[in-house]
Amino acid sequence: MNVIGTVGLPGSGKGEAANVAEAAGIPVVVMGDVIRAECRRRGLDPAEHHGRIAGALREEEGDDAIAARTLPRIREAAAESDRGETVLVDGLRSTVEMERFREAFGDGFTLVAIRAPFELRAERLDARGRDDSDSDLEALRERDAREIDLGLGDTLERADVEIDNTGTLDEFRSRVRAVLGVDAEREEGEEGDAGEGSAATANAGGDGA
Repeated sequence: MNVIGTVGLPGSGKGEAANVAEAAGIPVVVMGDVIRAECRRRGLDPAEHHGRIAGALREEEGDDAIAARTLPRIREAAAESDRGETVLVDGLRSTVEMERFREAFGDGFTLVAIRAPFELRAERLDARGRDDSDSDLEALRERDAREIDLGLGDTLERADVEIDNTGTLDEFRSRVRAVLGVDAEREEGEEGDAGEGSAATANAGGDGA
């Protein structure tokens, strides 16, 4: 099995990488879906309690709880895919999660760091405008700090591959396709089947903790 995990700070481009994978017919597993499912199981609104439940799962089941709960989703996605056994996993944060995937998939696991400077990420989040916090620079700095406290900085440093996302969208997509091992022609031919409104990409971007 070929499992490609992505790690990056908010606005770096993880969601767009997931879009590229889906357009190429590669299944995307979003780690944050584990948290959303647990919120619903506990009768809580994911939008309101996402971070708290992520923390609770780690306290109750260990620091690798979210990765452990993601593993069966990855295997199921690979089994159902028409594209062999390649799966993209969106939203790793900690080195503990990285190690859990390395233990499960061995050399079949590749961690990809997606990087972009703070100012550029802030511009992208402002343009995306999902909520008011996307245009708040201080809120983004605080969010970055929370992510780094969770170990995201160390995880970025230990990635197998790094993608610089400071150029054009086409350049970024080309770099992602190269990592995924797909060609532009196949993606363009299947693009209509994997739009931005799909279930996986709509929630792309990790566990929100």
